[in-house]
Parts: sequence; C-alpha cells; structure tokens
Amino acid sequence: MNVPAVEATASDPGDNAGLSGLAQLLARTLPTGSTVAVGWDDPLLGMTVSLSGAATAAHGAAVEGMLAGRPPGEDGYDVSAAWAVDDTRVALVAQPGRQLPNALREGWVALARSTIDATFASARAQLRIQGLRKSERLRQALYEIADVSGAGLDMREMLARIHAIVGTLMPAENFYIVRYDDVRDTIRFLYFVDERDPWTADPDEEIPVAQMPNSLTVAMLRHGQPMLGPSAQVRRRLGVTKDPAHGPDSADWLGVPMRRDGYVSGAIVVQSYDQPQRYTHEDRALLEFVSQHILTALDRKSAQDELERRVEERTRELQHANWVLEAEIVERERAERLQRALFRISELSITAGSIERFYADVHAIIDELLDAKNFYIALLSEDGSRLEFPYSVDERDPVRKPRRLGMGLTEYVIRNGQALLVDRHGMGQLVDAGQVRSHGSLAHCWLGVPLTRDGAATGVIAVQSYGADVIFSPADQELLTFVAHHIDGALARKRAQEYLKATHADLEFRVEARTRELEQANRELRAQIGERVRAQQRLTHQARHDHLTGLPNRVFLLDRLDSMMLQMFEPGRLPFAVLFLDLDRFKLINDSMGHAAGDAMLIEVGRRIRAAIGVEDVVARLGGDEFAIVLESVADGDAAGEVASLVLRKLGRSMWVAGRELFPSASIGIALWQPRYRHADELLRDADAAMYRAKARGRDRSERFDEEMRAEAMRLLDLEADLRRAIQRDAFEPYFQPIVRLSDGAVVGHEALLRWRHELHGSLPPSEFIRVCEDSGLIEQVDWLLYRKVVAWMGRSPEGYVSINVSPRHFHAEDFAERLLRIADDAGVDPRRLRIEITEGALLDDAPRAARILNTLRGHGVLALLDDFGTGFSALSYLHRFPIQALKIDQSFVAGLVGETHAESLALVRAILALAGTLGIDTIGEGVETEQQRQLLADLGCAYGQGYLFGRPAPPVEGRGAGRRPSRVSGKSS
Repeated sequence: MNVPAVEATASDPGDNAGLSGLAQLLARTLPTGSTVAVGWDDPLLGMTVSLSGAATAAHGAAVEGMLAGRPPGEDGYDVSAAWAVDDTRVALVAQPGRQLPNALREGWVALARSTIDATFASARAQLRIQGLRKSERLRQALYEIADVSGAGLDMREMLARIHAIVGTLMPAENFYIVRYDDVRDTIRFLYFVDERDPWTADPDEEIPVAQMPNSLTVAMLRHGQPMLGPSAQVRRRLGVTKDPAHGPDSADWLGVPMRRDGYVSGAIVVQSYDQPQRYTHEDRALLEFVSQHILTALDRKSAQDELERRVEERTRELQHANWVLEAEIVERERAERLQRALFRISELSITAGSIERFYADVHAIIDELLDAKNFYIALLSEDGSRLEFPYSVDERDPVRKPRRLGMGLTEYVIRNGQALLVDRHGMGQLVDAGQVRSHGSLAHCWLGVPLTRDGAATGVIAVQSYGADVIFSPADQELLTFVAHHIDGALARKRAQEYLKATHADLEFRVEARTRELEQANRELRAQIGERVRAQQRLTHQARHDHLTGLPNRVFLLDRLDSMMLQMFEPGRLPFAVLFLDLDRFKLINDSMGHAAGDAMLIEVGRRIRAAIGVEDVVARLGGDEFAIVLESVADGDAAGEVASLVLRKLGRSMWVAGRELFPSASIGIALWQPRYRHADELLRDADAAMYRAKARGRDRSERFDEEMRAEAMRLLDLEADLRRAIQRDAFEPYFQPIVRLSDGAVVGHEALLRWRHELHGSLPPSEFIRVCEDSGLIEQVDWLLYRKVVAWMGRSPEGYVSINVSPRHFHAEDFAERLLRIADDAGVDPRRLRIEITEGALLDDAPRAARILNTLRGHGVLALLDDFGTGFSALSYLHRFPIQALKIDQSFVAGLVGETHAESLALVRAILALAGTLGIDTIGEGVETEQQRQLLADLGCAYGQGYLFGRPAPPVEGRGAGRRPSRVSGKSS
C-alpha cells in the first residue's frame, strides 16, 4: 500500500493545527529528539501518513502496516497504537528522545489519541461544510440556468449568462457549446469564447462533420464519453491528428457530451492553456450534471422560439384574413360610390346648364372616385385635324391651348383607341421609341381613357400627378374606363342640347355683320403691331448674330451655354463639349491680300464648319478669326475629337479667295462639360487654353483640355503672380557671359543674361519664366529693370561692350530707342559700348518700324546682333534690309560640328560665314564648349565665340572688362 507521507514543518503554526502538521504537533509534547508518525484511512480524507521532522521512512512503513491490519508493537517502537473511530482507522508510532515512565507514556498516548480524534472530527466537519457549499453553488447554478432559459433573452445573451454561471462552479475562461445533428451529421457552435483562439463562431452556420476530420470536439462527440486531460493526451486517446486550424493546444481540456434520449446531441467544453491538472474528476462529474440542465435550457429556448415563430405566423395569417375582409369592404364602398357617380352623370346630361358647367361637374364626380387634382378633357375638332381642350384644371399648366394633332400622350390614346396608364419611366420608353413627344410639364404618372362616338375615339379624359405621392393603379384605369363609357352617352346628349342652342346663335349673325368694319380696323392694327414685332425680332437677331457670317455671336453663345449648363443637372442628360477654333496664320491673309479677302475666307470657313456638325449643334463666331462650336450630347472626349478632326479635314480643302488658291488650317481646343463649371466663360477659357496648346504643338490639330492642362494653367497663374511681385521687389539681376576673340582668346565683350532671384527657388534662368513674361506682357517691365542694372554695371566697368536681349514686344513701342539711349546717358555710359540682340521674329513682325528703331540706335553707336541665326525661315530675305552688325551662329550648329552631323553642320556654318563675309557682317559662334569646336570655327573664319569653354554666366564682378583672357571651363550647359 502506497500512502502519501506528509512531512510536517514548524515554519507555520497554522499548518500544525491541520492534518499535515499533526505528527509535528504531537512530537512537541515529547522530549527533544522524539519522532512521531501518524497515519489514517478515512472515506472522506483518504489514506495519508504525517511524519514529524526527525521521522524516517521506517516510521511511515510501521504506520502503514498497522493500517493494513498488523498488530501494534511488532515494530519495536516505545509507543505503538492503532484504533478505529467510526469508519476511520488511525495508527500511531512514536520514539521519545529519552525513556518515559509507563504512566507518562500511557498518558501521552491518551493525549495523542484525543488530539487526533478531535483533529479528524474538525477536518471531517470542514469537508462536510465544503460539500454543502458546493451543493449550494450547484443548486444555485441549476436554478439560475432554469431562470435564464425562461427570461426572454435572445440565444446569444442566454448562452453568455450560462457561461458566467458555469464560471462560478469551475474555471471557465475558455468555454464553448456545440449542438450536434446526428441525422444531418453537422455541428453548430452556439457559443464560443476563447482567450487565444481568434476564430469567431456563427451560431447559425451548420458545419459538416466531414469537413472537420481532426477536430477534438467531433471525436469526443462520436466517442460519446467525457474526456479529461491535456489536449495532446486526449487526441492520442481518441486517435485524432493535430490540426492547427482547430486552435492551439491546451494544458488541460475537459469536454462532456450532452445526451437526449440516450443520443449525443451536443457537448460543453472548458479548457485551460497555462495550468495543467486544473480540472478534476469532480469537475467532470459536475459538468456532466450541469450539461443536462443546460441541454434542457437550450431545448426550452428552442421550443420558446418555435412557439413565437408559430404565433407570429398565425398572426400574419389573421392579418391577411383581416386585409382581405377590409378589401372586400372597400370594394363594396367603391362600387356604391361608382353607382352614385354614374347616376349623377346621367342626371347632368339632362339638366340645364352650359357645357362648361357639365365638364366641371364631371370633374367633381371623378375627383370623388380617384385623385383628379390635375384633370382635362380633350376632343378632336370637327375636321379631325386639331386637338381642343374644352376643360382643363392643372397645377402646372393652367392653360392648355388647342394644337394640331401631334405625338402627345393624348394623341397616342386617340390613335390606339385604348386606355393608357404610364409612369415617367414608361413615358421615357415611348419617347425613345418615337411614339410620343412630351407636351407641357412632365407628369410623374399619367392616366388617359378614350371617349368614343360610333366606335371611334373622339377625345380623351386624362388625370395626371406630378409627385410620387399620387400613383394611379390598374384599378383606377378600370374605374375611369367604366365611367368614360357613361360620359360618352352623357356627352352625346349634351351635344344635342348644344346643337339646339347653336341654331339660335344664327340670329346673332346680323350683329356680327355690323361689327366687321371694327374687325377690319382691328386687323390693320394687328398688322402694324406684327410689323413692329418683326422689326424688334430683326434687331434682336442682329444683336445676337455676327453681321459678316450670319452665325451666332458671343452673346448668343454664352446664353446658350448657360442654359445648357442648367439642363445638365436633369436626369438622363448627356454632357456637351465646346470647341474653340482659331485659324492659323490668318493675319498673313489680311496683311497680304487685304481685309476683303479675309472676310470672304471667314464666310467660307463658317459655312464649312456649319456643314461639319450636327443639326442641333451650334457654331458661333467670337470675333476676328475665332470660332466656337457647341456639341450637344457628347458621350466622351473621343467623340468630340472625331468632330474636331472632321472640321479640320473640311477646312483643309482648297478654297479660292481673291483669285488665289488657299489651304486654310486651324487649331482647335476642346473642353468637355464637368460639374465643376458654373459659368459659360469658364468653359470658353479652358477650350481657349487647349487651343493654344494645339498651336504650340504645331497647329492644324486639336487638343483636349485635361487636368494636367488645368494644373499647368494654375501654375502659370501662380508664376505670373510671383513675377508681378518680383517686379515690385526688383528681384531680377544680370549674369554676364564673356564673348572672346577666337584668334587669341581676348574678351571683347559680354552678353547680359537675365536671372530671377526667386524667394523660394533661388536663382532661376529665363527658360523657367520667359514664356509667361512674353504671354502676359511683363517682359517689357522686366527688361527695363535689367537694362538699368546692366548700364549701371557698364559705368563701373569701362572696358568692352555688353549685349542685351531685346524682346520683339519692344519694337511695338515707338520710343524704345530713345528710352534706351536715355538710360545710357543718365549713367554716363558711351552708347557705342552697348549692343542689342534680336531674333528674326522682331524683324518679321513689323519690318518698317523695326528698321526705323535699328537705324536710330545705329546712329548713336548701338549696334544690333541677330541671335540664333539659322533657325528661322526667312532671315536671308530680310538680312540686307536691316543694319545688322553681327550674326550669332546658333549653338545647335556649333554642337553639330563634332559628331554624326559633322558634315551637315559644317556646310551650314560655312554657308553662314560666307554670307556674313559677303555682307561685311561679323560672326559669333554660340555654345562653344570644347577646344575642337573653337579650333574648327577659327579655321572656318569665325572671328568670335561664346560658350562654357570661355566662361559660364556669372553675377557681375567689379573691374571685369574686355581684353582679359578668361579661364578655360568645359562642361555641358544646364
């Protein structure tokens, strides 16, 4: 018999008071060095041996022998005793530290026995108390489970409460409940709470067991018996393979099946991840007992849910029966109203009164049967060519004028002879099919039935609504159709009455004859009024159309665009596009052939554009050679691009103007409508911007405005604003690059190059902002700021000349030469040290004025250099007419002297030098970056050079002047 031994220690007096310290307590009552061993076998406390500190295993073996039935005293100890108290057997051995008298030894044995009996009585009492407490907790838990199942909670909340209840009986941090359907072989996780497994259970999801072959829960359900122990051990016992998909392993796992009528119908599982042997067999038995009550609670909850479902279903059946009954009552009431209405209509046909009053009374009767707030009667004229509206009441269209038969909904009913009930969607389908065309305000729901005479439709009774709150039904259609048949008869009788009245109207003919003269006067007056109206219309047309081409003008176009932009917010509308067209090089036509030829060309251009677009599209002349095209219903930008290509092709065909054959071309910018546009000017602005991109990319093409262009436009606007602020701050400065004599490298002059000291980006070259300067007209202000600084620097550096770049815009000002000379005079600088660099564009724009300005400057010693020579298209024809002192050979030709284009560049440079030599003009090679280029230019006869080989552009340095040889610098220009 293996009995666990308990070695008592004296470290804690409280322990000695219990069973574990019983031997040590008795040893203290003996002399020092005594040993004591106590053993017991109790149904409640189990079989245990308690040893004092000095006792050995032999003492324990002696006690175990006596518990097994060996008589006391056979082991040779001084004290040896065994006795029974109720069902408990107790054994005691002791070896005092010195010999005790018999009386003292027997007294100590009596004391020890009474102490042991009292201790056991106390321990058994504690166990009974604990058992009672457990029983009370179990009873309370079962009561709470029963209470929760009938508390009207939803399933999730009820299971959470059950989880909390189980947690009062045992550790249940990780807890789940599954239901098993052995017929369908599926399981459902009704409740799942786990500290480490993130999986979320769906209580309504049925998971086939076949999909979970390695599930420990499924294995336990099929095993049909409770399982306790570490999950790895339980898997081995059930023959299940580890599968990470079913969550992490637990240190202790307890699962019990729930049974109904002997069959497994589910399971409850608790587990611990960090504490082995956390659950005992007592916990297993307790959970088995509780599981059956939980199953009962689940069944009760399911039965309650099923009862509620049946009650709800029965309630719906009763509601349906009630609705049917109410519908029958409503139908009877409706039939009674209909009978009363028909009777009243019959009465109207025989009562006295006008036809208008008859129509009004009919309207009132129909309004009692259905919502007829918007109601009208339409009748065919006697000849059947017109539609008349003898009666109409409408909240949107108060007046309905007679009209010729067309494609309206009313005519559709007359043509087909059948009633029509249609909503807005149905109207759209009829319109798309070409069967109807909308007249007046668009209704939300429309119902019309024909009025017949001798089997042919002669009119229509119609009701309509403009809001979704009033929708007519097929029942309303049947009702109105039935009423219309009776109205037909009533109308026939009423017409007969009206015919009798008409015969009496003939008596008024004499009165009408006497008033004919007055009518004639009225006709003449109306004729005069009509003439005035036509004159006003002509004036309006002239104000909104171009007098030359007859096309709409800018005013007409802007009004049309504003109207279309408002319509774009209606449902189903396709976007539209604006094309901005500008003729290429039209000014050349006016300058060379005269304005009459230009006008004839504009008329023909307008005619060709009109022929290239659709009937509903609009083309307008905005002024000069600018046209705008508005394309309606454009699906996307590609469709607008196709129209632009067609326009360009038609324009590109030859035309004869003033006896000359011309092939015009144009640049077109396209802007598609977007919700961000609020005004027509914004669309024209963006289309205009796209047109300028088309011109910049080679003309005779179209470009579409996009977000990139919009961003570029915003960037240019910001740049222009920065430029204006920079002009106010005088944030521009000159950089100087030397011009040297190639023969000896001596510096003969400098070119002043513009730089902008930007407050954020530092020093910027002209390539970053010169285009904005030119387009905005700011280049003149910037240049004059630069010229003053250059001339001031020349006053401090008296050697060599300085060349300044002059924009073609300066040649539009008559006083340019005088103003430049005045700056030099104010600074005390000899004007003969000043050079101006111009481009071929300045010469071609206004040749006579350019010649006057250049001659004025040359008369005061200011010489002109022709920059970028060779890149223009007509400089040679103008060269001999202007006082040019030097040609600057473009750097592209100089760079080509070395490389694959050596032969072509060499021929061009040689031709330029020959031309310059013939005309007695100096030459300057630009962009010289290598010694090889310098040597080639010198060998070809070029006198001067400029480039990185001789020096990069640099800020002004005091004392620098001509005659100084620069340091050789090589590298590519940035």
